[in-house]
Parts: sequence; C-alpha cells; structure tokens
Amino acid sequence: MVISNENNSVQIRSTNVQGGGEMVGRKFGAEIRANRRALSVINQNYHCVVNKRGFAESNGICDKNAAAPAHRPITRKYAAQMAVSQHPCPEESKKPKTSSTNEFTVWEDIPLIDAEDNGAGKDQPVPMSLEHSELEMSEKNQIKEVEMEDIFEETVVDIDGGDAKDQLAVADYVEDLYAHYKKMEGSSCVSPGYMAQQFDINERMRSILIDWLIEVHHKFELRDETLFLTVNLIDRFLEKQSVVRKKLQLVGLVALLLACKYEEVSVPVVDDLVFISDKAYSRKEVIEMERLMLNTLQFNMSVPTPYVFMRRFLKAAQSDKKLELLSFFLIELCQVEYEMLKYPPSFLAASAIYTAQSTLYGVGQWSKTCEWHTGYSEDQLLECSRLVVGFHERAGTGKLTGVHRKYNTSKYGHAARCEPAHFLVQTSPPQ
Repeated sequence: MVISNENNSVQIRSTNVQGGGEMVGRKFGAEIRANRRALSVINQNYHCVVNKRGFAESNGICDKNAAAPAHRPITRKYAAQMAVSQHPCPEESKKPKTSSTNEFTVWEDIPLIDAEDNGAGKDQPVPMSLEHSELEMSEKNQIKEVEMEDIFEETVVDIDGGDAKDQLAVADYVEDLYAHYKKMEGSSCVSPGYMAQQFDINERMRSILIDWLIEVHHKFELRDETLFLTVNLIDRFLEKQSVVRKKLQLVGLVALLLACKYEEVSVPVVDDLVFISDKAYSRKEVIEMERLMLNTLQFNMSVPTPYVFMRRFLKAAQSDKKLELLSFFLIELCQVEYEMLKYPPSFLAASAIYTAQSTLYGVGQWSKTCEWHTGYSEDQLLECSRLVVGFHERAGTGKLTGVHRKYNTSKYGHAARCEPAHFLVQTSPPQ
C-alpha cells in the first residue's frame, strides 16, 4: 500500500531528551494504528523513561515528579554507568526492549556520542571498569587534597576572637589602634647618629646609664612600660639637648621620674631619686631638669615604645610564660645597645620575639599569624636577630651585666640561662 507524502510520519527531534536523542513522531490523520496509546500515557512514559531512565535510574531513583536533567550528550562513559545500574524503573522493567516505532524506546533510538570525538575522556578506561577506575581516581584526588591541605593548612589565626566580651581588650578596634601605633612610631624614633653632636658624652656612657637604670627599675618594682618610656625620653632629650657627663645621671633619674608619673600608680618621690644617686644632685636640680626636659620634648609623652608592640606580637605568637620572659630579656639587652636605635620599636620587638622562639625551639618558627600582625617576614628579621644573639652571648660578661643579673633570678624564670641561638649567626644571610 502506497502512502502519500502527505501522510508520511514526521520526525521530531526533541530538545528535552538527553544526548539529543530522536523521538519518533506520530502519523497524523485517519491512519493511526490501533495499538497506539493515548497521548497522556505517552507523556507519562516519556517523563519516566527519558528523564528518569537517563538520569535518576543510575542513582536508583524513579520519581515521576522529578525535574528533567540538564542537556548532556550521552557519552560512552555515561551510557556504561546507566547500563550497569541495578535499580531499573519499575514501570519500564516490564516493557520489551524494541526498536519498533509502535513503542517508545530509549537506548536504541538515542545515538551514542563518542567522547573522543569531542576531545574528552581520551584516557578513560573501558566502560566495564569505569566504576572501579572512578573510585580509584576519587580516592587519589582525596589523598592529594589532604596532602595539599597539610602543606597550605597554616592560616592567620584570629587572636582577638576570644576577647569579644572583654571590654579592656577593645577587640572591636584593636587592629586600628596598632595600625595607628605603626604609623606614629616614627615620631618616637631618634636619629641613630645623634650622639655625634654631643661633645662630652658618648655611646658607652649612655649604655652604662641604661644598664644602671634597669637595675633601679627592678629594685623599685616598677612596671615594664615605665622602663621603655624612660629609655625613650632619654634618647629624645639627648638628641635635642647637649649635656655634660656629670649631668647625664641626672637626666636618667628625671626621665625615670617622668615615666613613673605617666605610667605608675604609686610614684617614687624626689627624695628617693636623690638618695639612689648617692646625693649627687639636690632636690632643686631634679626639679629644674624636669622642667627643662618637658619643655624640650614639648610635653609629648604619648609615644609607642617597644613595649606596646611586644604585648601584641607575643599574643600573635601564642606565647607561654617562658617565651615571654626570654623575649623581654632580649629586648632589654637591645635597650642598652646604642646601635639598636636604627630599628623602629615594632621591628625591634618582632626581632626579639623571633630570636626568643629560635632560642627555645632550636628553629625559626615565625608563623603566618606573626607575619600578618607584625608586618615583618622572617627574612627581614634575620639580620637584627643575629645582633640580638650576639648580645645574648655577651650578656653575662663584661661590666654591663644588669640585665643578665635581673633575668637570672627565679622571678624571671632564669631566662638568662638559656643557650643562645647560635645557628642564627651561622646561617648565611639571604641573597
């Protein structure tokens, strides 16, 4: 029987079928076959067979209400995954597999697209071993990810996270506070060559004065802030005012008095300072020098000293008491040395802590957290740290042993007895 072209079946290529498979069209007109099913039945089968069989069946799911998957070509890999599925759709498991146009079929009407044609999957194994190979690749990728996490696991720690409820920690703006300190620390620095303009004193005399004041500070049991501010006041005053050597001790005593008035709750009286100077100066001389020093410094007492940076950087280093005491021992050694004036307070504090870590642990442990909060890398600190190690080696010898005696007591954990980090000196400087 010859059928005219008008009644020929129309092939409709569906854009909703995965892989661009073809859905056989239906004849229009009066010659509809008797065994054709209703359109509603075909639509139901269409959703279950195409959308589920091609997507959900591989996962053991056959839900008629599930959404259709995204467009994807049926590659050999994807076809093999669906072919080995152990959970066929219940409605379709009873249907015969046929390529007849009377039954809507899935696999025989959908052309397979070879992945190699698109340049993908060239190294894929044969379909029957896909599941095993993918499992092995997944395990290998997980091992690689774990190894990479071990390498790059170190991150910057939130050192203020536990202080949210502590009002004194000012966790809300502590970062802004220390950013301001870093910006203003230049105003507290002095020229490292200022001693050249002094005609009657030299660097050695300054070191003797600072070493003696550290012992006085210790005997009076004053706060750490007071010591660092005292040294700062002395250097800033000597930079602007020439002093004869017989008045140098008076400058140190007055600087200590001013620092006590600024930092301490209980301030030593003037008579106490006259007494510890073996009455070398009178009360009137002390008051006159105090007036001269304040006017020379223009009453500027609020400057960031190494102490404020020490507290912040020790917190970033997650230090214990031993590391803290050793760090302060090293930075007080730096206060005695005139040559360390070339470093800003924050850099000096970071170098002291890094040297203390190396001394205790035998290796540099400058973490990402320390680098973030200090703003200095390990390579930047090495040169200064070598100088600090040299001071540590000579701390117990010579005439300037005030710091060593102070930190060789049980109150300070015998921090001075730690063996210096010689390996830092032996390490070649970075190129």
